[in-house]
Amino acid sequence: MSFDPFDFNSAMPVINEDSEFFPLMSSEDEEEMNNEQVPEILPILPLRNTVLFPGVVIPITVGRDKSIKLIRDANKGTRMIGVVSQKDVAIEDPAFAQLNKVGTVALIIKMLQMPDGNTTVILQGKKRFYLKEEVQSEPYIKATIEPFKDAKKAKEDKEFKALISSIKDLAMNIIQLSPNIPSEAGIAIRNIESTSFLMNFISSNMNADMSAKQKLLQITNRHEMANVVLEHLTTELQLLELKNQIQTRVRVDLDKQQRDYFLNQQIKTIQEELGGNTPDLEIENLRQHSAKKKWSIELKTHFDKEVEKLARTNPAAADYSVQMNYLELLLDLPWNEFTKDNFDLKRAQKVLDKDHFGLDKVKDRIIEYLAVLKLKHNMKAPILCLVGPPGVGKTSLGKSIAKALGRKYVRMALGGIRDEAEIRGHRKTYIGAMPGRIIQSVKKAGAANPVFILDEIDKVGNDFRGDPSSALLEVLDPEQNSSFYDHYVEMDFDLSNVMFIATANSLSSIQPALLDRMEIIEVNGYTIEEKIEIAKQHLVPKQREAHGLATKDITLKPDVLEKIIEDYTRESGVRGLEKKIGSVVRGTAKNIALEEPYNTVVSKQDVEKILGAPIFDKDLYEGNNVAGVVTGLAWTSVGGDILFIEASLSPGKGRLTLTGSLGDVMKESATIALAYLRAHSANFGIDQKLFDQWDIHVHVPAGATPKDGPSAGVTMLTALTSAFTQRKIKPHLAMTGEITLRGRVLPVGGIKEKILAAKRANIKEIILCKSNQKDILEIKDSYIKDLQFHYVTEMREVINLALLNEKVIDPIDLTVKEDIKPILN
Repeated sequence: MSFDPFDFNSAMPVINEDSEFFPLMSSEDEEEMNNEQVPEILPILPLRNTVLFPGVVIPITVGRDKSIKLIRDANKGTRMIGVVSQKDVAIEDPAFAQLNKVGTVALIIKMLQMPDGNTTVILQGKKRFYLKEEVQSEPYIKATIEPFKDAKKAKEDKEFKALISSIKDLAMNIIQLSPNIPSEAGIAIRNIESTSFLMNFISSNMNADMSAKQKLLQITNRHEMANVVLEHLTTELQLLELKNQIQTRVRVDLDKQQRDYFLNQQIKTIQEELGGNTPDLEIENLRQHSAKKKWSIELKTHFDKEVEKLARTNPAAADYSVQMNYLELLLDLPWNEFTKDNFDLKRAQKVLDKDHFGLDKVKDRIIEYLAVLKLKHNMKAPILCLVGPPGVGKTSLGKSIAKALGRKYVRMALGGIRDEAEIRGHRKTYIGAMPGRIIQSVKKAGAANPVFILDEIDKVGNDFRGDPSSALLEVLDPEQNSSFYDHYVEMDFDLSNVMFIATANSLSSIQPALLDRMEIIEVNGYTIEEKIEIAKQHLVPKQREAHGLATKDITLKPDVLEKIIEDYTRESGVRGLEKKIGSVVRGTAKNIALEEPYNTVVSKQDVEKILGAPIFDKDLYEGNNVAGVVTGLAWTSVGGDILFIEASLSPGKGRLTLTGSLGDVMKESATIALAYLRAHSANFGIDQKLFDQWDIHVHVPAGATPKDGPSAGVTMLTALTSAFTQRKIKPHLAMTGEITLRGRVLPVGGIKEKILAAKRANIKEIILCKSNQKDILEIKDSYIKDLQFHYVTEMREVINLALLNEKVIDPIDLTVKEDIKPILN
């Protein structure tokens, strides 16, 4: 007979030796069992590793001699015994005092002699009892017992019913999750009617130690017992779920590895049949390619070592593809592979002149480099930095230089880069690791001496991930870049033959150490004449081709181009001009497509019809009829511009007010100008008392545009002097320069852009610091033929040049108001 502790046959009401199955106990059966009379003296069977609950049938293997004799004697008599668990399971022959005080009256159902010589007895629990006194210890223990007093049976309320329902649900879940419990056990639990027997049945069979089960046996209150059983089942279910999760995860991992292994074996076999690349063949190909490379001994040794590592790696492992990608990168990099430079200097000059108009400084520097390289073949490449406003051709110049030298061309946009790994790469240990963009670009070029454009180097950012501009220090240092170290490549790469050309709009945001490593070449804005030539030679043909038009379809004469430049653009470069020319060309393309009549030679009226009314006025100069308004020259990131400094007076106590979104340096210039004017008021015919009787307001339009810098110092002093003297400013005059408290005029930057802005505004005369005369000498005479320059060193010279002796129309009465003292009688 086989027996399962969770089998639904494990419980029975009336069972005898001939029973073939054990039916479940009903409430009536339980009531009948509780009313049965029990002898006052019972033989006591100690249990070492289990606890018998009322109504439950369990098999017990009897091994002790005393226990065997007890079972045989009882089986011949009433078959009624007392079953008590012992306190310490390690004791072989427990005494009466070593037994628990609460046990269960048991009925011997059947006694079996097993083939191995052991005796197995099947017991059914009847009711609980208390052990009182020992009456016999040999040959086995007999004792007097006392009926166990259960708490008064309370009415089964909603809470108790909910507890019983939860216990059933948890037991069913445990049965479903446990592979060792047959599904029939669930049928038994679902069909048990008696709540007491249900708790006893589950308590007997649940996975708990003997001490916990003994405590359950001793509980008198059914509610309390239900709560304790629920707690044990909840813990058991959680452990079972966790165990199943772990087993499932391990099984899935093992299954995936086995599946991957078999699939890779199948792929390998298929590749061999089709003649494809197996891992062994791939490794052999790597070795063959490496034999053709011009590598140093150190690099060759490193590569062979990495190939051996790849050969030892399982092709199914994730590291295999990582290692393969690394070795392929080493093979693809142009180690000691160079393109041949074209040393035809005249051809190089023609290429540069054809692609770009002007930019003589840059072109001369490239020709110089080619000339020296022609004489000395191992010269290190220069590191140039082209600085200028947007749209003047800094980036496109790199392509022309590459074409002139006969080298490969690569470009790397640095704008917005914040991670140092973008420059130096990631270490191979990271998932998704890649080489830095420097190495990637050189690989893309396929040669170790390309023309490398580092675009927008002034817009490199930095944050918690690192400072890319600091990583660029090694790249742009001729003394260090011969051994550039990329974290991914792990070998030094020689960048000394790369011609780096950086571009920037401003030098102020570039790290000083980085700036020191580059040769700065200023690329200034274009004059109107230069823009007309650029449009004729480059922009118009480019837009014609882009829109599918032939040369005969549209013609833009110089006067029309000049109108577009002056009325529709306000820039140092030609990017906006190209867009406007594109709009005009599209207008013609539309007429051709619609087969409408049009003029092949575009007129000024056609331009206004296509582009609309003029956006900008050519003559921005506002006249000299108002005192205190002076024209200044400013530099911006998009080129030069003019600005007006307005100074006005109102009765008050000498307070200075500054408006127009001025920065700290510009505010300081206004304070210095007023301090100088007060200190030297007598030289300009100004009564000292006026400064205490009039409030001063200095404003710089437009108010929403932030402004800063020292170059408006002379303009502010001139405006204040004009306001306090009410004298006119010389017409069509502009100025720029920094001032000191001593009245000295200091030089400023951005002179060419400022002069171009002055020409656009129809300025005729410009006042500059004498130290800026060298900047004027670098500009072609044809560009400044209509301008007159005044070079000064002192502020007095500026006032004498700028102010006329003529008063403005309707001047303010600035007579000094004398204090009137009261007359005392």
